[in-house]
Amino acid sequence: MSSGTTSPVRTKRLGQILVESGTLTPEKLDLALREQKQTGEKLGAVLQRLGICTEREISRVLANQAGVECVDLTRLEIDRAVVRHVERDYAEAKSLIPLRLRGSTLQVAMANPLDLATADELARLTGRYIEVVHAPESEIKDAVIRHFGGQSGAGDDIPHLVEAARRALAAGGAQAQEDSPYIRLVDSLLRQGVADGATDIHIEPEEKVLRCRYRIDGRLVQGAVLPQELLPIVVTRLKIMAEMNISETRVPQDGRIFFDAGRKKVDMRVSTFPTVHGETIVCRILDKEALIVGLDRLRMPAPMLEQFKRDITRPNGIILVTGPTGSGKTTTLYSALTFLNRPDTKIITLEDPVEYELPVINQAQVNNAKGFTFAKGLRAILRQDPDILLVGEIRDVETAQLAIRAALTGHLVFSTLHTNSAAGAVPRLLDMGVEPFLLSATLVSVVAQRLVRQVCDGCGEPVTPDPAQLEQLGLGAGDLEGATPRAGRGCGLCRQTGYRGRMAVFEYLGIDAAMRRLIAERRDVADLERAASEAGQTALRQDALAKYREGRTTLSEVLRVAT
Repeated sequence: MSSGTTSPVRTKRLGQILVESGTLTPEKLDLALREQKQTGEKLGAVLQRLGICTEREISRVLANQAGVECVDLTRLEIDRAVVRHVERDYAEAKSLIPLRLRGSTLQVAMANPLDLATADELARLTGRYIEVVHAPESEIKDAVIRHFGGQSGAGDDIPHLVEAARRALAAGGAQAQEDSPYIRLVDSLLRQGVADGATDIHIEPEEKVLRCRYRIDGRLVQGAVLPQELLPIVVTRLKIMAEMNISETRVPQDGRIFFDAGRKKVDMRVSTFPTVHGETIVCRILDKEALIVGLDRLRMPAPMLEQFKRDITRPNGIILVTGPTGSGKTTTLYSALTFLNRPDTKIITLEDPVEYELPVINQAQVNNAKGFTFAKGLRAILRQDPDILLVGEIRDVETAQLAIRAALTGHLVFSTLHTNSAAGAVPRLLDMGVEPFLLSATLVSVVAQRLVRQVCDGCGEPVTPDPAQLEQLGLGAGDLEGATPRAGRGCGLCRQTGYRGRMAVFEYLGIDAAMRRLIAERRDVADLERAASEAGQTALRQDALAKYREGRTTLSEVLRVAT
């Protein structure tokens, strides 16, 4: 009653299939297998995270191996009545979703089209013949949410746990018991944030309540609101998990939690801050599985991407990435390092902190409390015979001068600065005390970036541009000829916001001979930007508008980052 060909794909077999198809080189497979040995992830997930293969590329190879069709679920209308042939829990556990019913044949999209056992089981459960097609796992997850309703499970029991915690508190219940409602409540608050794709979890005490908010796609979203009496319980539990001093409430503290969220394990950086109503806690979620690197995934404009690739394959020089905190600089830098990562190249990073571990690359973390600063670490790195260096941030003149020295002695150096534009990096370094002739001799390029929210693919639809917003940008209707603007109307997939996920918009400053003369003359930002524009280099506003014209983001987002 089912269609299928072979037994489930094994990790080694998947790698062999990808190599034989030409999708993967043996060297890249070796790199991915070493990373998989460290993390225990599925090989496909490792290949995607390292930017070696896209999910769609792996899907095409798997579908071809199984002899089935590969479908795009983002473009399919699925009948809800057909979806209900399976339970939500089963669909999530097996990464599948029914698509259509033709007579006695049920067509089902599966993330693993070679899983004959599941196809046979599904045939028994539904009493139908099963026609297997293939779709990427992420598209199946989105389709399950879209057709079964919003995110399941993680926060559904929070109200019940709040009441249980209040009763236990009134009865003098112990906090240390493994099945304590206090522990289960805090775990649920954290698990909800991970399930919703939050980057940060905020636990904030007020006069009468304890508020939980999640930063999702750059915006804070209201979570559970707890009674204020639970503040000591929640804060103490989080501080225990983060290995902090629970008796110290008057000064800020930092810690780290390795949290098991069920289907994934995440690393959380935790900080406390004393306020008038008690300690507020922020947990920064470092989800290694969510970091998808790869230069082609950055969505840089094609000419900029080609220039950036040329820049990062130079034997020496300094390449800077600028932007505010949380603008995606780490992803861009890690994508560059992954592109350059080879067995014959030694790459060393000095970060604050090391957010994600990369295979084969030597990563170190500064510790200012112990005197291990960027400057001291960089000085030591130069004795380790590296080819490529990543310095997490240039914060002072000593670090800047050491980075320039490294570039002058044959090293390629990557680093970041907090400036408002790419051109702004030049006067920032000169103001630190870097000599203009040294900067002009070593600087290769500067990339500035911001993150904009993406239009939700589940509910995005064509829209007419708002004339007032066009006027703010100095544009007329004629400037959008050929554009296909979209906006999301709101759905369960995007929590009714119309946006789902974020993407980077970029600005590029290449350092050619003319630009080097301007730097040596200590010319200001306006002169540098004018020269970059005359050279045809992309500005942040141009890239943001280009992505709006393609229907990927909205004018509101363009106005937010590019005005």
